[in-house]
Amino acid sequence: MLSTVLACCVAVITTGPRLLWPRGADTAFLDQLEFAPAPPAHNTVGLIALMQAELSAPTAVVVEGARTLGATQLTMSTFLIRHPDATFLVDPAICAGVHQRVLPELPFPVSHLVAPDSPVHPLTEVLAAHDLTGNDIDFVLPTHLHWDHVSGLYELPGLVPIRVPAAEYSWAMAGSHTPLGVARGPLRGRAFDLYELDGPPVLTFARSHDLFGDGSVLIVDLAGHTPGSVGILLAVDDGSRVLLAGDAVWSTRQIDLLREKAPLPGELVDADRDQAFETIHRLHALPAEIEVIPGHDRAAVAARTAG
Repeated sequence: MLSTVLACCVAVITTGPRLLWPRGADTAFLDQLEFAPAPPAHNTVGLIALMQAELSAPTAVVVEGARTLGATQLTMSTFLIRHPDATFLVDPAICAGVHQRVLPELPFPVSHLVAPDSPVHPLTEVLAAHDLTGNDIDFVLPTHLHWDHVSGLYELPGLVPIRVPAAEYSWAMAGSHTPLGVARGPLRGRAFDLYELDGPPVLTFARSHDLFGDGSVLIVDLAGHTPGSVGILLAVDDGSRVLLAGDAVWSTRQIDLLREKAPLPGELVDADRDQAFETIHRLHALPAEIEVIPGHDRAAVAARTAG
């Protein structure tokens, strides 16, 4: 707890100047980025966003250097994906009683800073709205293992596997020290199906993994927020290409302006700030036809709530 409080103090001290003088874009890194076209998709998937909870944060801390006293509305959501061979969830976010069951695992004051507003819509509720139960879910595919992307596991059968990069599993679950932002309760006793990003570059991303071998669900490397953070590039049945970007950014405005999170909370929640900033550059350089949905961007998520 002491280390967390000290980290918060350092972040507070460094945040002030960065509100006025945000970190500048790395134009040299942008210039050397190479682009690899996405492979053709031989299948498509259905995509529905299931919004579970809301909270707000000062825009100036979500988007470093945003000179405003306004707030940004955020969401905690899961994404229901229907592929011809499987029905799965990207980021099974929130369970019933999350304030009592999960948040106490996080150290003070983080547990208070990140708590969602009431009401919270648990995973079983939002699945039922689409005539589904946990027994209909073949697997889950977290973008990373922070608590607000996996707490819904409490409401899924224990045999539903978690597909996650080996690097992310090792970071979150190995050793006696739990990384900040991870709650191991929802993860304990679960079946993990570990994979590697063993495929070629896709778009502006250096590594990939073709989940079904048909180009419809490509997992790409978005490391930085956590060591094994990934994005899920979908060929959607409406003809669009959608990238579910997890917490690589919290707002599409960060991508547009090439801005990282302010030091508070960025110094606490991003495992590698330099790598996370490089990932924002990769997102910024994407072609316009790629629809990027950050996991907490309420407006971007809401656009995909209708089936």
